[in-house]
Amino acid sequence: MADNRDEKSGVSGSPNNKSSMYNRSITLTSSEFAKRSYLYNSSLSPLERSGSIKKLYNSSISSFVSAVSSGNSIKGKVKQLCSVFESSKKKPPLAEPPPLQSQLPLLKPAKSLGCSDSKVSSCCENSGIRLQGTEDRVVVYFTSLRGIRRTFEDCCAVRMIIRGFRVIVDERDISMDSAYRKELQGVLVEKNVNLPQVFIRGKYIGGADVIKQLHEVGELAKMLKGLPVRAPGYVCEGCGDVRFIPCSECSGSRKIYDEDEDQLKRCLECNENGLIRCPACCS
Repeated sequence: MADNRDEKSGVSGSPNNKSSMYNRSITLTSSEFAKRSYLYNSSLSPLERSGSIKKLYNSSISSFVSAVSSGNSIKGKVKQLCSVFESSKKKPPLAEPPPLQSQLPLLKPAKSLGCSDSKVSSCCENSGIRLQGTEDRVVVYFTSLRGIRRTFEDCCAVRMIIRGFRVIVDERDISMDSAYRKELQGVLVEKNVNLPQVFIRGKYIGGADVIKQLHEVGELAKMLKGLPVRAPGYVCEGCGDVRFIPCSECSGSRKIYDEDEDQLKRCLECNENGLIRCPACCS
């Protein structure tokens, strides 16, 4: 029975059969290996196989060298193109500017301020607006209120410029007396008037911009030449250069008692603030 089983299974009890069984599962016989041509090419000898490896190695090196050389040639072309563009962008050197001393005679302070000497002088001489009774002085309409910063700064600047010449100035503060505002509006024939406004020898000159320009070009000193000059450091003892003092009739209350009518009346000597002009410096 055992022999029959062995015959059916195709395995004999000899040791050779056992080894062939185990060898069949692990290795292939030479005849079977020869049949599989994709695993072994019998046409190539060992020397020919080594030669093919050398050919493959040499071909790879030659391709690498050609790639490097081609890369170098591309880089060279790129460098040539860059040099062409850079040469086209180069500009000739600029000529050196002339020395500053040669340009100084061409500069004028009046042009830097936006006007010329002829325009300033013609603007002042051709003005037909005049303030009667002030032919021997300088009159400045200004305000001492700081409600508008630019206006206040312009008024201070003009007053300082004119005071620098030490001439006697009739300063008329419209914030202290509304009559000065009405007076200026009547002279300039304008309802809205910018401050400050300057009159020299009764002639209307202009505002802050004109005074600054005249002072810059030296024309203001010529206009003020010959006017009475005040002593250096002089300050009015009556008002302290404020130009106003309290009314002596009503003591600044703006009301007086009328004995005949036995009632209070409005003081006619002072303004709306109960002030009068200083008789010492504004006579």
